[in-house]
Amino acid sequence: MNKTDERREKILKVLIENDDPINGTELSKIFGVSRQVIVQDIAILKEKNNDIISTNRGYKIFKKASCVRVIKVSHSDEDIENELNIIVDLGAVVKDVFISHKAYGKINIDLNIKSRRDGQNLNDRINAGISKPLKNLTNGYHYHTIMAESEEILDEVVKKLDEAGYLVK
Repeated sequence: MNKTDERREKILKVLIENDDPINGTELSKIFGVSRQVIVQDIAILKEKNNDIISTNRGYKIFKKASCVRVIKVSHSDEDIENELNIIVDLGAVVKDVFISHKAYGKINIDLNIKSRRDGQNLNDRINAGISKPLKNLTNGYHYHTIMAESEEILDEVVKKLDEAGYLVK
């Protein structure tokens, strides 16, 4: 195993052993490399199917979600990325999006949005004109299944979405 692979294994071990997120700057100090090297290492570790999520407080391993909640939201197309960022920044995952269509019934799409990058990629595809958001079939109303390690995280997500004016009660 070369030094790069050893560092990546050690980064993974640090993330597994810590419940709180660790930011790129802190990891770069621990391993004596630049923050950009850490960003690249994290990307490669994610590609190898490690459940690393990026939050606004740093990186962490997504431990299997024991808590799941369905939320109903409504917002403009311009707010899609912000809505997803609110959810992932708090350490939750957006499992899917679905609508309840009066003619077609339930239409569900798996998303598995775990990071800001995932949300940005989805938003970029939408903005490229590949397709229109599913929510547009129901005047903006749609549902997400969100997953997190605790009910407290889900409660905080709901609170922040409500404060942003996205939550439908």
